[in-house]
Parts: sequence; C-alpha cells; structure tokens
Amino acid sequence: MAELDSIQAITEAIRTRRTSAVEICRDACARIARLDGRVGAFLAQARESALERAAALDARPADWDRLPLLGVPVALKDNICTRGMPTTAGSRMLEGYDPPYDATAVERLLAAGAVPVGKTNCDEFAMGSSTENSAFGPTRNPWAPDRTPGGSSGGSAAAVAARMVPLALGSDTGGSIRQPAALCGVVGIKPTYGRVSRFGLIAFASSLDTIGPLATNVAGAAAALRTIAGPDPRDATSLPGAPPAFGAALAGGVEGLRIGVPRGVLTSGVDADVLEAFGRAIATIEAAGARILDVTLPHNEHAVPVYYLVATAEASSNLSRYDGVRYGFRAGADTLSGMYDVTRDRGFGAEVKRRILLGTYVLSAGYYDAYYRKAQQVRTLIRRDYEAAFEAVDLIAMPTSPTAAFPLGERVADPLRMYLSDVFTVGISLAGLPAISVPCGLTPARLPVGLQLAARPFDELTMIRAAAAYERLAPFAERPPAASS
Repeated sequence: MAELDSIQAITEAIRTRRTSAVEICRDACARIARLDGRVGAFLAQARESALERAAALDARPADWDRLPLLGVPVALKDNICTRGMPTTAGSRMLEGYDPPYDATAVERLLAAGAVPVGKTNCDEFAMGSSTENSAFGPTRNPWAPDRTPGGSSGGSAAAVAARMVPLALGSDTGGSIRQPAALCGVVGIKPTYGRVSRFGLIAFASSLDTIGPLATNVAGAAAALRTIAGPDPRDATSLPGAPPAFGAALAGGVEGLRIGVPRGVLTSGVDADVLEAFGRAIATIEAAGARILDVTLPHNEHAVPVYYLVATAEASSNLSRYDGVRYGFRAGADTLSGMYDVTRDRGFGAEVKRRILLGTYVLSAGYYDAYYRKAQQVRTLIRRDYEAAFEAVDLIAMPTSPTAAFPLGERVADPLRMYLSDVFTVGISLAGLPAISVPCGLTPARLPVGLQLAARPFDELTMIRAAAAYERLAPFAERPPAASS
C-alpha cells in the first residue's frame, strides 16, 4: 500500500479521506505478519490494541488537524517502556516485564496520533552493533537475510526498511540509531543529548543514551523528532524550552553551507565501496553550492576505547539493579549471595556480562584513575576537537559506518572488530552532538551506505536542512527485496 511509504503520505491520505487509520493499520499489521518471519524485526505485536486506537482516531475527525502523526503506524524499540506491551530490552532478565507506564517519548507519539503496532528486537540492553546479542534471536537485514541490520536498534531499522512501518523509535548510545539506519538504507536521527527525554528508556549509559526516530525519509524523521522532543520534569537532563519547528528546515538548500570532512580519519579501515559512495555524496553536495573544507579530529583514534570505558562503567552501575530482588528474573539458590550470582549469570547474555565486567574493573579501587578518569579527560579532548572544527564549518560529514552490512556471525567471536563498527559514531556521542544518517547509495553487492552529518549542539535545523537537500539531489528510490514482497 503506497500510503505506508511515508508519514506525510499517510496523514494526507487520512485527512482527505482517501483511506482511514484503520485501513493503514490493517495494512501495516498484514505486512508484519507476512514479512517478519523472514526478518525478525519484532519481539511483540499489538494488532488488536493498534486497530482499536486507529478506529478511535477515525471516529474523531475534529481532532485531525492537531495530530501531526495522524494514523501513522510506529514500531518501538524494546528498551522503551510501553504500557500494555512487553518491554524486555532484548534480555531474559526482563522477559515478561509489562511496564505500568509509557516512556515520555511514547506518550508524545500517542498525543500526536501515532499508532504503536509492536516492539522491535535489539541487542540486549542496547549493547551491540548487530542485533545478534538479543536473547530472542537475531534480526536479519531486509536487503540480504544472511547479513546484520546493524545494532542495537536493528529491529527498528529493519522494520522501516522492509516497509512494515514508516516510522520507528530507536535509542542511540554510541551509534545505535545511525549505524543500523545506514546498513538498512533508512534515515536515522540521533538528537543532541537532552533534546529528547530519557524517562522510560531502560538505561545503558546515562550520559550518552538518547532516543530518536528512524523513518523512510528526512521529512518523516524530522516530524517525529519534533513530536518527541522537548523538556520533561521527569528527566533532569532534558533541555529547557520548546524545540524548534524542524520541518521549517526541509525546504532549504545547501548553498553557502560549510561542510567539513575529516579526511584523516578515513585513511584506514574503511571499505572502498563505502568511500566511493561517500565521495559521490560529497561531490553532489559541493556541486549544489556547499563549500567542502578539510577539518581535523586529532583525538578520534581514541574515541572507541574511550567510549568502551565510559559506557561500560555506566552500564556496570545501571545494571547493578538487576539482582533478582526487586524485579526481573530471579533464579533459585540456597543463599542470598548465591541467588545474586545465579540470577545474573542466567539472566544476562555474554556481551552484557563482558561489559559489566569491564565497567566494574575500570571503576574499581586502584584502576579508577588509570582508566575511567583518564577516559573522561580524553572525552573532553574529543569534544574540544569538534568545537574547534565547528569554528570553521557548519556541519561535519563522514560515512556512518566503515562497512556495509556484514554477515551474521562474522564478528560475534571478535568483540574488537565488532566495536570498530562504531568508529565514526562514538566520537559524536561522546561530544553530545546531533547527527543524522541518510542513505547515499548502494555497494556493487546492493547493500546500502549511509552519509552521516553532524552538527553543533542544538543545531538539528542545519543538519536536517542539509540532509533533506541531499535527499532531493540524490533520492534513494531503491527498496530491499523484503519491501517488495
């Protein structure tokens, strides 16, 4: 059904009565039923409640003009609390957990007229780059079922790529929206840290976690971001003041924009096919009137190790609450300490255990100064690198991922190689910057490549303006095989 292709098409079709919210919802649910057996994007579906909500929207036409996401089917990453749906964070530790409340981002989607249709698969507690760490099995890339969709928001990205839904929410701690968006050929936005409330997001690394949208185009992602952004008294890190009208940036061009390219970070470890697609994208933007300038990020080589010290330390602290006492999975044992041990051993998967151990180590007495404190100091240097670069440019452009989608199982036994999938995203996260990934072509093997544009803090408008302009200049009309079924 063509209306499922974009948020704009859906809302316009409902408002002009060419279709109804119920028909849109039925079509989305039918596509999920038909396609998800091959893709594995969803951990839980909510067909009945979605249809009830769609019918209620159809019955209130007087409200339609104030609902920017009227009747839009949306999928929600399974680490975002949603009343009436299981929220497991991809972990046995939370299997069967049904939150008694909605995350702020979910509340705002509902208030805007969106229709949640299910929860999407993710790496356990959002710790991963391939959605293979989920306790409930991997998600497959709709472009190639033997390959990863990226992670940790791989289920959300795959659901949008396969056109099961036009919009999904994900979370991004070190690249978990942008990297799967790139590998699946969709648009993904990581907002400035604090732009979107984290209330109701199951915590991984609290100084890095963000919620953001994945959509079929830039306009849809911008509309969703405008909906979920804004201050929230339940999240002390949320930014004060109403967010700007991101949609106002969609019609602008790239003329006069200064776009920096850190060529020094592209010299090794990047696939030739990715570099070629990135080069074409930069040439297209330059031909449209942007100035392309070289910038340097001297400390970017330290971004991955710094991230995997800071993030694991925060994960160790956040996940200490899963002890079998208050909520979540509990294993039987003869003693209290034995119950702690067995619960955490059985409840957590291998990657989560690895990161808890790393984080506990770097926070321990005798190692805190050598590792965690030093990592925070280098994090400051990374942020200052971006600040210096933004004195000369308006945006910084890089590939989103150094490779296209890689085969399932290829990196599971090689954590370092897996972690290097995030080499172009973690520095931006450490600096708290907004960034967007937009499709910029296919490799010869017909796998998507993503162009990443990062902006100054709170300047999502410029980022969205450039991404929308590039999308018009080089529209990505290709679809994965799953979306054509």
